[in-house]
Order: sequence, then structure tokens, then C-alpha cells
Amino acid sequence: MTHRPATFAALLGLTRAASAIGDFWIQDDFCARVKGASDDHPVTYQDPVTEAKTTHGTADGRKACLHHCLTYTATQALVAGAGARALGIRVHPAAAAAALALSFGTHYAADRRVPGKGLLEKIAIKTGKGGFYKLASHGINGAFHLDSAWHHGWETAAALIATTKATAR
Repeated sequence: MTHRPATFAALLGLTRAASAIGDFWIQDDFCARVKGASDDHPVTYQDPVTEAKTTHGTADGRKACLHHCLTYTATQALVAGAGARALGIRVHPAAAAAALALSFGTHYAADRRVPGKGLLEKIAIKTGKGGFYKLASHGINGAFHLDSAWHHGWETAAALIATTKATAR
């Protein structure tokens, strides 16, 4: 049996690293720009290679966010799985699946940032953080920081779930 605090710390570190990789290296420019698109707030995307411009609404926004969340979660699964194996940690398959499902669902909910309708914006406004959410000056982007804090919190919960029934290899 592994020592739970050490297993938790290892899994949290692995999923945190995988999250950054999935969000900033794996996510493509199209998904990053279009994932918040809606019919009410369409997004015009300019391809960096061809310079062709296309306009995207709700359906494309949902698809872009889904694609991002799938690659993000796959990155977490690969990094955490390989890292756990290298560290001699056997994660219970049901716990791993539950942790990844939580990560996927909460990531999609946060990243589908339709202006005026997104979950994080609504929470920020209700908790008195609306001004910070909209801050985009002085080198600070409030929405980005609140998004990061949201993801870190849920990654911690996911790591706790993944630690359930973990054993040594």
C-alpha cells in the first residue's frame, strides 16, 4: 500500500504539469480563440498561415471547446499514467476514470466562456469578483487568473479521487 499523502502529492504534481501542457502547448490557436463563440457573440478566426477569415457561432464554439477538453484530458491521462507508472504507483482504473471525468467536465464548463453567459463570469459576478474578471490591463488578465484558480482547485479534487485505492506496483 502506498503512503496516501505522497501518492496524492505525486498525482497532483503530474496532473498540474499535464494541465499546463494541455492548455498551453497542446491546445491549438483555433480552439483557444473559438471555444467561447456563440451565435450571439460570433468569433472571427484568421488562419495564421493562409490568413483566411472564418466566422464561428455556437456549434463551432462547442466543438472547439470539446476538442480542447478531449486533448487536455488525454494529456492528463498520458502524463499522469506514465508518471504514476514510473513512480511505482498503481492507480485504480475506476478512480482514474472518475478523476479524468471530473477534470474534463469542469474544464469544459470553465472554458466555454460565452460573454455574459459563461460559468466563470457568472460566478465572478455573484461573488463580487466581476471587476477582477474583466480586468485586462496593468499586465493582469483577471479572467485568466480566475480560470487558472478554478482549474487548480478541480485538479486537486481530481488528484484526491485518483488517490482512492491507489497501491504500489
